[in-house]
Amino acid sequence: MASLDIFTPLIFKINSSAKLRKLFSLKCPYRHKHRPSLFLTNAVHTQPALSFSGRPTTPKYKIESEQDPISILNERIRCQHHGKREGSNSKPIMDSEEADQYIQMVKEQQQRGLLKLKGDRVAKEGDVFSYKVDPYTLSSGDYVVHKKVGIGRFVGIKFDVPKGSSEAIEYVFIEYADGMAKLPVKQASRMLYRYNLPNDTKKPRTLSKLSDNGAWERRKTKGKVAIQKMVVDLMELYLHRLKQRRPPYPKTPAMAEFTSQFPYEPTPDQKQAFIDVERDLTERETPMDRLICGDVGFGKTEVALRAIFCVVSAGKQTMVLAPTIVLAKQHFEVISERFSKYPHIKVALLSRFQGKAEKETYLEMIKDGHLDIIVGTHTLLGSRVVYNNLGLLVVDEEQRFGVKQKEKIASFKTSVDVLTLTATPIPRTLYLALTGFRDASLISTPPPERVPIRTHLSAYSKERLISAIKYELDRGGQVFYVLPRIKGLEEVKDFLEQSFSNVEIAVAHGQQYSKQLEDTMEQFAQGEIKILICTNIVESGLDIQNANTIIIQDVQLFGLAQLYQLRGRVGRADKEAHAHLFYPDKSMLTDQALERLAALEECQELGRGFQLAERDMGIRGFGTIFGEQQTGDVGNVGIDFFFEMLFESLSKVDEHRVISVPYQSVQVDLNINPHLPSSYINSLENPLEIINEAEKAAETDIWSLMQFTENLRRQYGKEPSSMEILLKKLYIRRMAADIGVTRIYASGKMVGMETNMSKKVFKLMTDSMSSDIHRNSLFFDGNQIKAELLLELPRAQLLNWIFQCISELHSCLPALIKY
Repeated sequence: MASLDIFTPLIFKINSSAKLRKLFSLKCPYRHKHRPSLFLTNAVHTQPALSFSGRPTTPKYKIESEQDPISILNERIRCQHHGKREGSNSKPIMDSEEADQYIQMVKEQQQRGLLKLKGDRVAKEGDVFSYKVDPYTLSSGDYVVHKKVGIGRFVGIKFDVPKGSSEAIEYVFIEYADGMAKLPVKQASRMLYRYNLPNDTKKPRTLSKLSDNGAWERRKTKGKVAIQKMVVDLMELYLHRLKQRRPPYPKTPAMAEFTSQFPYEPTPDQKQAFIDVERDLTERETPMDRLICGDVGFGKTEVALRAIFCVVSAGKQTMVLAPTIVLAKQHFEVISERFSKYPHIKVALLSRFQGKAEKETYLEMIKDGHLDIIVGTHTLLGSRVVYNNLGLLVVDEEQRFGVKQKEKIASFKTSVDVLTLTATPIPRTLYLALTGFRDASLISTPPPERVPIRTHLSAYSKERLISAIKYELDRGGQVFYVLPRIKGLEEVKDFLEQSFSNVEIAVAHGQQYSKQLEDTMEQFAQGEIKILICTNIVESGLDIQNANTIIIQDVQLFGLAQLYQLRGRVGRADKEAHAHLFYPDKSMLTDQALERLAALEECQELGRGFQLAERDMGIRGFGTIFGEQQTGDVGNVGIDFFFEMLFESLSKVDEHRVISVPYQSVQVDLNINPHLPSSYINSLENPLEIINEAEKAAETDIWSLMQFTENLRRQYGKEPSSMEILLKKLYIRRMAADIGVTRIYASGKMVGMETNMSKKVFKLMTDSMSSDIHRNSLFFDGNQIKAELLLELPRAQLLNWIFQCISELHSCLPALIKY
């Protein structure tokens, strides 16, 4: 039986009541040690309330409509619980010493990722990474962030003579909401960041005020707390992955033989990617989660083929996931050809276009382990596809998948090796790579025969269009003509047939029958069709050596990564390729669209996909790590300053650890023990058992206690004030244990909480408090958190104040490392 110390007065009252003994004798037949408890502490969704006998009950006490403090806390707990990633409840269990080792590994991993991917910026300040801006690179009107003052508008740099000096020095002039500030250029270079906002206007909501430094400090604090939460999420994801185990794959002579079949000389970046992947598979015991970032035709597929061979040779299955059937089919053909010398390795393509019988045969073969490499679209993620012994998941262009598919892909990462290939990573993926929480290999060296693609950006003109197509056809090439929508394809076809009457022209889009689409693609690949009018279905995968001109109409309707991918459809041979990007009229374009096109023009060099993705992150924001929505916390301080704070937070991750204490070790010395009214006791089906359940729920965790309380209220209605006090004591004790508080006591107007937390953790907690009253009353003294109240409160009010205060401190837990 759980400890019932806080319920002692209630137990005494129950035991001394003859009426209740009689009540118990009537109710006891329903009690049985094997009967399931009403309060299931580990259920996520609570069921409609039942009495202990299993019958539905009508609440005896009316549920109040207004939210009491417990309801508000419960709602916050529910939001936090459901805001976690799928599977995050199965948190790795580790002792303090092991946690220290893993946290150190995370810090080292972050540094490696930083140096590898952002080396050019690290050089700015020696070994210290910096996103600060050089004032001389700013233009008048640019928005900047001053670390101490906030957001302002850059006016210019000019010489001025400081007071007490005869020599003029250069000053940076910045306009704020209530005046102009000037600071020496040297100081500015240490304090200023370029302000990039992830939205269409790229303008801050308001400029900061020189006279109100507090408002900027509050915005900074909000950003810091949001960053801490991100860091903790990353830590939990990374630590969870590190706790998974699989035996390393063997290095075999067959691998060298497979490698020798590659007909080209690998580039230095490619060689490094091969080494990285081989180490992940053959030297590590934790599942691989590596991003291979490289332009179209830079050799990402060869990296994947070698990983597939390593895994399949060890008797495990591989899933190759592509966003479109066109790309899946191409992968299937490349893999089939490369593995043709190994008849014992079976390869299959699974797609929605297959007949039912064929699909069923493949599903059975996958389940029985008779298929080694399974290629397909998101069909492979369906519940009907059951793998026999899946070892590797290869994902091509993850950004092309929907939210649900990405969640499913993420669920694989905890148990199998994952290799993600992309030319332009989505900002969220890039963000993970930048922070070092995701291993990344960057292939930025083009193959020797590749020639940069010439990009022509202009307003739509029939004359320019005809001229571009004629140039390509005259040199014996083929042309892609891409539109953003299916509507308009036939119209373009009619127009081109009038202009090029003797040329074979065809249309391709995703809504065509599979046979028709396959035939069209095949004819284009064979060179029979000279102009292919299509949607962005050709964005990924089509490798047509003779197609070296692409026309993209209405470019403003495409994303930056999409345009980069589409442009990569041409220029696969040693001929100079051309990409003609047409927009209707510049006056019709948004600022964001104009900036996107300017970025694409700048990134004409080969191997710039990674830089383009980083630029895209600046234009549209990178979203939260585990969701698709944009994050407002970046907009509060600008992307560059946000990243600076992020890397600072990562470097100090071990300083933000909270160590919980056992629930039973927490003392709440407040001398408040109310009696429950007999009418409420009489309404309870089984008072002693309910009391036991309450204590057990509190001892388990805060989620279980929340469920207990909600079930109690659902069955019996809102509890009387005396029961609410008892519940609050349980909540206080549970939350105190979670945040490392061992004792709570009151002495006159002073409240004390003995704790093991550090002063830095206390500051982070108080910074995140929404209540100024609680934040301003708390101070840290040695190993105690103390509060000096204005007057000595009655016991019930004091308990409520402590409940609210502990709730606010507890709400910061998502921003703290809990190992």
